[in-house]
Amino acid sequence: MKKTLFLMLLAGATSCHTLDLNPLSEASTGTFYSNQTELELAVNDLYRLAFWGNDNELFSDNEWHRGQLTNAVIGGTMNADDAGVQTFWLNSYKAIARVNSFIANKERAAANTPVAVMLRLEAEMRLIRAYQYSRLITHFGDVPLLTEPVTLEESYGIARKNQAEILQFVFDELDFAIANLPVSYGAAETKRLTKGAALAIKARTALYAGKWQLARDASKAVIDLGVYALHSSYSQLFLKAGETSKELIISVPRDEKQQVFNGAGYVQDNISRNAGGFGAQLPTRDMMDAYECTDGKPIDESALYDPKAPFKNRDPRLTATIVEFNTQWLGYNYMPHPDSLTVFSSKENRRVPNKDTRAVAAFASFTGLLWKKGIDQTWPDRLVEDNDAIVIRYAEMLLTYAEAKIELGEIDESVLNAVNLIRARAYGVSVEQTTAYPAITSTNAVVLRKVLRRERRVEFPREGLRYMDLIRWKLAEKALSTPVVGLPDPAAQNRAKWPFPGVSPLDDDGLADYSGFGTDVKVLSQRSFDKSRQYLWPIPAVERRVNPNITQNAGY
Repeated sequence: MKKTLFLMLLAGATSCHTLDLNPLSEASTGTFYSNQTELELAVNDLYRLAFWGNDNELFSDNEWHRGQLTNAVIGGTMNADDAGVQTFWLNSYKAIARVNSFIANKERAAANTPVAVMLRLEAEMRLIRAYQYSRLITHFGDVPLLTEPVTLEESYGIARKNQAEILQFVFDELDFAIANLPVSYGAAETKRLTKGAALAIKARTALYAGKWQLARDASKAVIDLGVYALHSSYSQLFLKAGETSKELIISVPRDEKQQVFNGAGYVQDNISRNAGGFGAQLPTRDMMDAYECTDGKPIDESALYDPKAPFKNRDPRLTATIVEFNTQWLGYNYMPHPDSLTVFSSKENRRVPNKDTRAVAAFASFTGLLWKKGIDQTWPDRLVEDNDAIVIRYAEMLLTYAEAKIELGEIDESVLNAVNLIRARAYGVSVEQTTAYPAITSTNAVVLRKVLRRERRVEFPREGLRYMDLIRWKLAEKALSTPVVGLPDPAAQNRAKWPFPGVSPLDDDGLADYSGFGTDVKVLSQRSFDKSRQYLWPIPAVERRVNPNITQNAGY
């Protein structure tokens, strides 16, 4: 019997606009989809992070985890039996199967569901299915294209479809959603998929596929809707205070009270050891060195950069993203210097042993850096992380528009304005205050391309966009083939060169080179990326064992 597994149906979602995060039980397609409530439940079930998350930041050169050393992506060990690959594939096709089931059976509710409601719910579902296929083709290339429920027997004969054919299907589905979804649902009816969400997914998909005109037009359409705006504070956007921001286009609701959250292990990996954490999930030195100085120049060109005071005179997004040395963080002064054996705690109102220096705690941050972006001051007390998960926000659309226009050779004032809006927000000023932030004025395509790529990196860390940027720009073979570096062990640390021994040279792609620093940096792990195969992921072996008609990508 064909059956859709509603593993976590959202209870209480009889309203078509609000989302509840509690699970119900399974529902067989034999009796389901018979009324409006059941249609809404089916749609709401797909508003879960398992179906929406961007790529893991650990797949990139922005983040590193002490306990993992290297994951399968940056370690070059990904294979067809990799659990992460299987989960990605399974979640995508699980969502696709549920959409197909909905579309095949929705007419059962036609007699008691308004036509407008059915059309909108179908548009939401088709958007979700399009999103799944957009992610599948960027990671796997050619994949099976399923648009209706299939029997077990039929599934054995399924083969992969050409990526270009699936891409066109995605755009067609998104156009249906754009035409049939509302611009908004009202202040009390947030978090549902809208016309803007469909346009934003179209813009991202087109950008990743190098379809510059489509990316330009879709991102411009989002801008022209007039319903989105940059949040006034970059740092606050990623905390609870930002969850209702007009900058958010797609975000997935999460809430401790509804039992949708990350627990103690995740929290402790991300917070300082003084605050009760492990200091294990870390920004890389590569990430830190990507931020410009306040004169708009990279660190290897700016006279303002001092490797002994690396947080000074930098793009404000640096100290909004990475904890600055010698500042209070989570109730304790953060100072990883090997001679700072005690620090002052504002939480305890006294000096305490400094567990954030490796001279006291051997497993304190190996890079010397800690994440600040998105980390709430309540995390150490609650041991809970339940921030809403941001999937797409307005800043991405501005930079998508700018990038598409640059690649089309259509550089004009609108390109500079799109980039400068984001740069000005970082400094807390308006875009017109060009003397208060390093406004971009160049119209040279080579210069603007470098600015745009650097801007994406420093605007979106921890949001899961860096990996796909490295893939589509064909930079993964460079960025993911260099070592992860950290501070020398305390006994080997030259205090005169603390924290960093000199200015890291950056290449034309903005990638840092630490090879000339010798023992003044410590190699923590070696990244490895095989350009002959890793630009696509392997088709999961379990799928091919069941159905040999599904061919494998080259090199796996």
